[in-house]
Amino acid sequence: MATETESVELVGDESARNIARAVLFAAVTSATAPVDLVHPLVPNVPITLQTLWVFLAGVVLGPLWAGVSFVLYAVGGVIGLPVFAGGSSGLGVLLGPTGGFIVGFPVAASAVGLVAHGTGSLSAPGDIPLPRIVAAMVAGSAVIYAVGAVGFSVVQGIGLLAAVSAVVIPFLPVAAVKIAVAAAVTRSDAIVAR
Repeated sequence: MATETESVELVGDESARNIARAVLFAAVTSATAPVDLVHPLVPNVPITLQTLWVFLAGVVLGPLWAGVSFVLYAVGGVIGLPVFAGGSSGLGVLLGPTGGFIVGFPVAASAVGLVAHGTGSLSAPGDIPLPRIVAAMVAGSAVIYAVGAVGFSVVQGIGLLAAVSAVVIPFLPVAAVKIAVAAAVTRSDAIVAR
């Protein structure tokens, strides 16, 4: 007696690809975040590559999946994976002076994706006009710095202007370099959204 079985597709091919890409960006961010540099003007706030990945995720994954990617990243760090700056982890990092930056990553990644792609379908990164790519990354930076500065202000018990002076202004040149690098990557053959 022969039995016929039908396969059941629980997740479509496109969803599976998007989940895999979101996990990949979370993993790459996790792998590079422990590598940090000391800022000569602000030694207690590290320079990391996290925001570079926020920019690239937004452009490659679009608003939804870029945000998901950085929620996965943050959850990984909160549950104890050493994926935050300097290899740190735990809820204490999110509740600490620089935790606001991490909290801002999913929102910023989504903002980059939204500005880069709009509300329609995703475009290949190389097909998005360069001024729009740069505008998307500037918008993402603004979100990260806004949430980060507010968090720093609250945790440190200082005014918002003092927080901006401490953790935003000294990092603007670094942000500009990361935007330039990420924009250049979108123009190279290094990434292709399919």
